[in-house]
Amino acid sequence: MDRRNFIKSTGAAAAAISAPAVFTSAQAQARSETLVIVSESGPNNLDVMGVGTNVPGYEASWNCYDRLITHEMRTLSDGTQYYERDKLKGELAEDFVVGPDSATFKLRKNATFHDGAPVTAKDVKWSLDRSVTVGGFPTFQMSAGSLTKPEQFVIVDDHTIRIDFLRKDKLTIPDLAVIVPAIMNSELCKKNATAADPWALEFTKQNTAGGGAYKVVRWTPGTEVVFERNETWVSGPMPKTKRIIWRIVPSAGNRRALLERGDADISFDLPNKDFAEIKASGKLAVVSTPYTSGIQYIGMNVTKPPFDNPKVRQAVAYAIPYQKIMDAVLFGLAKPMYGAAADKATEVAWPQPHKFNTDMAKAKALLTEAGFPNGFETTLSFDLGFAGVNEPLCVLVQESLAQIGIKTTINKVPGANWRTELNKKELPLFTNIFSGWLNYPEYFFYWCYHGANSVFNTSSYVSPPMDAFIEGARDAAAAGDQATYDKDVKGFVDLAFAEVPRIPLYQPYINVAMQKNVSGYQYWFHRRLDYRAFVKS
Repeated sequence: MDRRNFIKSTGAAAAAISAPAVFTSAQAQARSETLVIVSESGPNNLDVMGVGTNVPGYEASWNCYDRLITHEMRTLSDGTQYYERDKLKGELAEDFVVGPDSATFKLRKNATFHDGAPVTAKDVKWSLDRSVTVGGFPTFQMSAGSLTKPEQFVIVDDHTIRIDFLRKDKLTIPDLAVIVPAIMNSELCKKNATAADPWALEFTKQNTAGGGAYKVVRWTPGTEVVFERNETWVSGPMPKTKRIIWRIVPSAGNRRALLERGDADISFDLPNKDFAEIKASGKLAVVSTPYTSGIQYIGMNVTKPPFDNPKVRQAVAYAIPYQKIMDAVLFGLAKPMYGAAADKATEVAWPQPHKFNTDMAKAKALLTEAGFPNGFETTLSFDLGFAGVNEPLCVLVQESLAQIGIKTTINKVPGANWRTELNKKELPLFTNIFSGWLNYPEYFFYWCYHGANSVFNTSSYVSPPMDAFIEGARDAAAAGDQATYDKDVKGFVDLAFAEVPRIPLYQPYINVAMQKNVSGYQYWFHRRLDYRAFVKS
């Protein structure tokens, strides 16, 4: 991509960013009200409830839809704004009351959707019914908070909705603040539904049907998404940024060049080497924050030989070149999740490091014990949408596994297809990131290790003892039984590290590089950009 075509394609407001001429007041205002974002990959779906929606798709959904409630923010010592896990406030709901058996939400009476239609309790019920019925990831996410039945969502009047609890669960209310339970324009969706597609998933894949702070006005998949501010939004302070231009620029070198020339305002998926150099240069502002409950891991499909053998999985765990990955791929911008001292006690916390370290002799011995003295052949897959980290990481793993006889062919899966391919459970060996939206150990393990989970239990791991520990921790948390909770959390962590269906590598950092005249970055559990708080001077 050359600079002239980039500026030309972003329109007059974006073009003003790098022009050396003196600005008129109107040009200066347009320039300050437009934010240009460049990233490695973009959304494959604008609806978080869509089939196979990728992580960039979460960003589109977050900014275009309201939820009933959201989190308060706090400012850290370095100036970063960080969401408060345990402090919730109304978003579309102007007020809410949580009782022992239900929660009641009063909607803002002046809230409207992007097309001007009023938001009512029937839209909220339809949207929540959709989330627990549509299946796949959205429905499983709602079940994590014991939200599973349409009968739980009761219309009290046009602007009041009640949610009845099926069980005592501390995750129920926080689960209403994640991305999935977005409130949609039910009438617009119904007009675009079909008998084969009753929830209008095809329509919302390419069109926003919400009332959030922004709306998509143009989307060219793989190239660009353009958002404009919803001038009638009432669920929070009116955003300062009027227009967002999100450009998909696969080349990390081009993204960095666009930032350093001032042709782009923000990028957050550059290689760590670039972030380290940019931070050292001082030309741009760089914020680094550990992923909430997040882990980059090597996963193995435990239903497929030879990874159905725990000793093979342990051999792989000892053959991972952990420190090389930290140094050569991450440049120290991550927290190691390996190499804990042999006598270190298990903590009631997640994430925490396991006790494996690179030991090729142990790896080779375990592989021999497992019946593979000469190794075997397999494929190692990764998401090409995040190739900046995934590709060099996989090359290092490939080289290291070769030393114990495991020959791997690297499989680069296009980002738009990654979630679909991962959920087929056909990949024998792969790397991926999972970050828990609700920052509790039992929530992470419910997603990643519970046998009933067909979405993010990407290793197809089934263990009745593991399920019992996870369910026990959830019940103990709801009952306030700290001793049982501690025991069960330690139990599922120990079992995960003993049977290693997935090998934690590190807790990633979300690194965001911005022009120094851009402020208002907020770190959220979903790790994507919230456009509402950005200010550009």
